[in-house]
Amino acid sequence: MPSSEAPKTWLSQDAHDRLQAELDELIAGRPAVAAEINARREEGDLRENGGYHAAREEQSRQEGRILYLKEFLRNSEVGEVQAADSVVPGSVVTIYFDDDQNDTESFLLGSREISSTTDLTVYSPESALGKAILGARPGETVTYTAPSGSDIKVTVVKFGAFEG
Repeated sequence: MPSSEAPKTWLSQDAHDRLQAELDELIAGRPAVAAEINARREEGDLRENGGYHAAREEQSRQEGRILYLKEFLRNSEVGEVQAADSVVPGSVVTIYFDDDQNDTESFLLGSREISSTTDLTVYSPESALGKAILGARPGETVTYTAPSGSDIKVTVVKFGAFEG
């Protein structure tokens, strides 16, 4: 899917700033990684040079993360969740499973990239549960198919904007 057609991902300002700082740090570290590769290359035979191969693998990992973060931030929507009358990305949702009203679970419906900014479990709006509850209102029961293939019913108890 071209980036111009990618769905927008909601991010809090704090999460966006944290990811932008990580991206900036990775980009700033490029010269150091390149210098490490050059230093290891001069050690001799590249076929048996573990340090060279480790440095190249680290460079590959960092470049992959840089590309991912650039695309992710380009396709994100930053800000506060607007008041809504149904569940939207950025909502903190409380549900219960299979009519067990005494056992509720609360989670943030948003990108897993923001999971380090909250103690809440984060479910993606693209996950099976996330897709099922998008647009749901308190008291509404929805069904989704778990990865195991079983159908699971959940009822939305309440939802509100993420305050983190």
